[in-house]
Amino acid sequence: MPLPGRVAQYCGLGITALAAAAASIAAAPGPAGIFGAGLGILMLAIAVIDARRFIIPNSLNAAAFVIGLLDAATRAGWDGALSSVLRGGALALSLLIIRAGYQWLRGRQGIGLGDVKLAGVAGAWLDWTMMPIAIDTAALAALAIYTLHWMRGGQALQRATRVPFGLFLAPAIWLCWMLGTSFASRILPGS
Repeated sequence: MPLPGRVAQYCGLGITALAAAAASIAAAPGPAGIFGAGLGILMLAIAVIDARRFIIPNSLNAAAFVIGLLDAATRAGWDGALSSVLRGGALALSLLIIRAGYQWLRGRQGIGLGDVKLAGVAGAWLDWTMMPIAIDTAALAALAIYTLHWMRGGQALQRATRVPFGLFLAPAIWLCWMLGTSFASRILPGS
């Protein structure tokens, strides 16, 4: 890619990161908004890296998980942090079981471990009702994008087509956090 194209791409990513941070802080003023801004920036980084390299760095998953625990602890103390760990573990375990079942049935990997860990991040940030919404949103977005690509004359999906699921799950986590935060602030003023 020529330098001007790369500069424009980086500028676009920077503007997107700033917009995610500003929206997070506007949705949840105070520490929750600052933590949410960190989530938005990390989810953008994960989406970009997974789209380019089909990998989700452990360091980004770990940072997002830790910030999620800090957010939960700030909002609800140790009980909040413990609940966050429980949700994260439950969702990661669910995807790990799906991963193992797929490998057993098909004889090859279908879900990467980075996606499993990213599910743990989703559980750390989202409540029980928002977790399936994030997973469904990501899956439907991936299907829609790949179907549109195929309809526009791109290559059809094959059984072995690789899909960077983190590209779709990471933004869905942040969007569901935004939705949950906005909903909570309307129902429970002062949250």
